[in-house]
Amino acid sequence: MARKTVTLMEVARLAGVSTATVNRVLRQQGYISAESRQKVLAAVEATNYRPNIVARGLRTQRSYTIGLMLTAITVNPFFVGVAHAVEAAAIAAGYRVVIFNHGGSESYERYGVETFIAQRVDAVMFCTTASPDNIAVLEDAGIPAIELERSLTGSTRSVRVDNYVGARAAIDHLVGLGHRQIAFVGGDPAFYPRDAARQRSVEDDRLAAYRDGMAAHGLAIDKHYERLGIYYDLNAEISGVEGQQHADALMALPRPPTAIFATCDILATGVLQSLYRMGKRVPRDVSVVGFDDTIAAYLAPELTTVAQPLAALGRHGFDMALAAIEGRETPEEIVLETSLVIRNSTGPSPKNATV
Repeated sequence: MARKTVTLMEVARLAGVSTATVNRVLRQQGYISAESRQKVLAAVEATNYRPNIVARGLRTQRSYTIGLMLTAITVNPFFVGVAHAVEAAAIAAGYRVVIFNHGGSESYERYGVETFIAQRVDAVMFCTTASPDNIAVLEDAGIPAIELERSLTGSTRSVRVDNYVGARAAIDHLVGLGHRQIAFVGGDPAFYPRDAARQRSVEDDRLAAYRDGMAAHGLAIDKHYERLGIYYDLNAEISGVEGQQHADALMALPRPPTAIFATCDILATGVLQSLYRMGKRVPRDVSVVGFDDTIAAYLAPELTTVAQPLAALGRHGFDMALAAIEGRETPEEIVLETSLVIRNSTGPSPKNATV
């Protein structure tokens, strides 16, 4: 026999509270006394109540679904951290998240956008978009979009991180340890898009911070110490091969660096692998700093790195999306701070370093 569907009113009656109280408990919104919360949860368990999302959607003209467009969740743990934060915030608000990875392909992203539209999602978050044109398709369909990490449209609400301050902190840390021969390994600004409003990219900010930091401490900038390229191959497994190649070239210089700032933990992983193969001791021979704080704590030695606030990035992004759905005012841009996490991969400059 078919099982009778339990209603919200029946749960409220069993718990001895109002339906509004049951709603607040289920959505984890607003103040609820510990006693009332326990009564509601007990009633939900006793009745095996499940919210009727379809009925709720018919009443509100919403699907209670958020689309999350990522670059490549399997290649960089950065995207895993953002996705986890978005999902946690969405669940707390009574939403579900549908994830799509475009892998750097504009056409594949377009397919994902059209899929989101067909699924009647209420908003889409991008981290990051392969093409601003695909965001325009969404907006033409009346679906709000939020950009995370990069803001390529100039008109979309966005949440990004202050990469300049984070990278500058890394250089100041190394100089404070006595290093003067500091190399930079990072993304080439020529390979990555600039934010539309600022006309600067993540890569521009990190490279400028390195150069400004060196200059501020009276240190000459050796162009041979700047190694620019891609962070990783979107079509490959995580290998760190790019970081290995950069470190190999740097350590082959007549005057190799005593410290390397790699602006991605994956690049830093490759740097550590290269130094290990050479028999170099980290940090006794060479200090290494990364960027992101994704896999840094699991490396050997544990990596000093610039931590991006991944949880806050995802949470603020979802809050922006929800505000757009509900027609509430929200900032056009939120800029989050980074923090330098000092671990075991950085130490004093070797005594025989040339100043």
